Amino acid sequence: MRLQKLIFILLIMLSQLIFSQNIGEITGKVIDRVTKEGLPGVNVIVEETNFGSSTDLNGEFKIQNIPVGNYKVRASFIGYDAITKADVIVNSAKPTFLEFRLSESIIELEGVTVTSNFFETSPVDVNSVKKFSYEEIRRAPGGFEDVIRALSILPGVARQSAGRNDLVVRGGAPSENLYVVDGFVIPNINHFGNQGATGGPLSFVNLDYVSETTFSTGGFQANYGDKLSSVLKIDLREARKDRIGGKALVSASQFGFNLEGPASDNSNFIFSIRRSYLDFIFNAAGFNFVPEYYDLLTKYTYDIDNSNKISYLFVGALDRVIFNNENSEDIYDNSRILGNDQNQYVTGISYRHLFNKGFYNLTLSRNYVSYDGFQNDTLLNPIFLNKSKEAEHELKLDAVMKIGKASELNFGVSGKHINFQSDILFPDQFVTTFGETLPITQANVNDDYYKASSYILYSAYYFNSFRFNFGLRGNYFNAIDDKFTVSPRLSMSYDLTSLTKLNFSTGIYRQSPSYIWLTLDENKSLKPIQVNQYILGITHLLTESSQIKLEAFYKDYSKYPTSNLRTYLVLANTGAGYPGADDNFSTYGLEKLTSDGKGFSRGLEFSMQKKSATSNHYGVLSVTYSQSKFTGLDNIERTGQYDQTWIVSLSAGYIFNENWEASMKFRYATGNPYTPYNFDGTQNIPDYLTARLDPTHSLDLRVDRRWDFNGWNLIAYIDIQNVYNKKNDNNVKWDYKTMQIDKQSDIGILPSIGISVEF
Repeated sequence: MRLQKLIFILLIMLSQLIFSQNIGEITGKVIDRVTKEGLPGVNVIVEETNFGSSTDLNGEFKIQNIPVGNYKVRASFIGYDAITKADVIVNSAKPTFLEFRLSESIIELEGVTVTSNFFETSPVDVNSVKKFSYEEIRRAPGGFEDVIRALSILPGVARQSAGRNDLVVRGGAPSENLYVVDGFVIPNINHFGNQGATGGPLSFVNLDYVSETTFSTGGFQANYGDKLSSVLKIDLREARKDRIGGKALVSASQFGFNLEGPASDNSNFIFSIRRSYLDFIFNAAGFNFVPEYYDLLTKYTYDIDNSNKISYLFVGALDRVIFNNENSEDIYDNSRILGNDQNQYVTGISYRHLFNKGFYNLTLSRNYVSYDGFQNDTLLNPIFLNKSKEAEHELKLDAVMKIGKASELNFGVSGKHINFQSDILFPDQFVTTFGETLPITQANVNDDYYKASSYILYSAYYFNSFRFNFGLRGNYFNAIDDKFTVSPRLSMSYDLTSLTKLNFSTGIYRQSPSYIWLTLDENKSLKPIQVNQYILGITHLLTESSQIKLEAFYKDYSKYPTSNLRTYLVLANTGAGYPGADDNFSTYGLEKLTSDGKGFSRGLEFSMQKKSATSNHYGVLSVTYSQSKFTGLDNIERTGQYDQTWIVSLSAGYIFNENWEASMKFRYATGNPYTPYNFDGTQNIPDYLTARLDPTHSLDLRVDRRWDFNGWNLIAYIDIQNVYNKKNDNNVKWDYKTMQIDKQSDIGILPSIGISVEF
């Protein structure tokens, strides 16, 4: 009898667990976009429901007892432009946090109703900018829940290969991209990064703590500098404040654990540690090349009061390469690979103070990267050894002031101390495939450098239709002869109608030579690389949730380092993949360089985006036509290494209900240029970058399933990359064993499963 009662009680509890409607809550804050002050009395509603709230005196709000699901949330306030956020996922494991940054309304006409749309924009960025929320990145097919891979669907963005994060933005080299995480500049946010560039196989910034990303593919303003092509700004969220919770996950290439929550009444923390498991699989399968990595992220935030906040950030990665030389075949294959054991991290403290009509951020940070590069021949003798360390210490001040209802002023200063150490060894003089002998056999450097920068940016809105931005940036680098430069920037936007904008931006952009290029003293005569950019675009809002853009760009490159020995070589054509003997060590610039390289990149981009706001489907279509050409000391204009004439991307998905979602991504691109080989493995200078790989194309599919269990939730997905198994060529090497061309191909069909449990 007691057993029957116990079974009956358990059945009731189980039925309640299965059939009860789980609920969650939405919390957040609404602030003035310029001053960062909390806005009281803002109406925050969950659209198409009866749920809503208003902000308190600090601008904070809480909406409780919301059934789990996918929602749209709108914040509106008299005197400010309303904002609506889509893809707001509510679950019972933790509160969903939203931050709304409202801009003061500029147009105030009696009888005119200003409605919100789902495309947030910054007035200082009128061209070439896309924002992605956490959910838009997480569900991207073929993206491994990686911030960088999600960007490949954007117009003007090319990839070196499917297995790499070497971004090529509007024909620019992978070294020309800037990464900013929570206000801290990180030289490279990828595991196994290339020295002097920004690529790698996988990002080490944990997506779970990313609130949103902003990616500019050109025309960015004077508050960012020392890069030429793009800026990726990643904003991390703060921890949940109700209690301590966490997440355990297994994804396509790694497993990890998150922990977050309040540390006290006015402080909170986030923590993440992840490890790859590919080494277990590769070792078990007998692979001769085995990568292994760890990464760690932690952030602590302390709210001193409503006007003062201090935070600490640490983001780091530990990368190792293991060569299993079990037989002569393994030894030969590994002799063609440049190994790279790498440690890197950024750590820093940030202090933010709000004052009347503005705020300032004061940051102190350290960036550190150590490279242990090595390559051996088939007798296991070293071909190349490189032990380098780059340590940057920066003190930076950024401030924003609202100087009128329709105008603002941004300004800042920065000072940086750099310690660069490099110990490089070529045991024998290296002969390139073009027949040149590199002059260096060894180099040992331990130098201290200094950089400084300042900027000012004025932004204003005139005549209810015209946006004007003008900025100046000054940069100083003591390691080179041309130490100080000034770079002006200008952008304008005109409202043709309430739905259509005509945009134009131009400016001078400069980038200091990479530290590794300065290993030779004679290269300290290099000048900052320069590109003059011109961008003209038009943006039209089809509906509140769909938008089209058309942009034309022209980038005029000058002062690019080019080799005195290899007069055809411009370093704009280096930096992707795994550099080493196969690319004649051209990335490192270990020879006499001069700033006489020049070139251009030009193109036309079309994009259309539909957000899942007014329906259950979403998507991004982008089409790019472009050309890039560069000229070295031999004064011969050649196609750029990363020229892809046509790039077409389509990413789309459908949300069936709060539990099921499916998405796809198709990508087509013209093949990259390459230099053909002779019958003996040599190459001819007249043939440099004259051949081209076949076009690449692939289809990725993904299905997501959610379960909510009243206090914890489970998300599982199946992601299939390259569904129809197209073996896309990404590089051409010479196989000295068979004395034949060896075309390197991306991996074929690649299914993966991801599981995460949040509590």
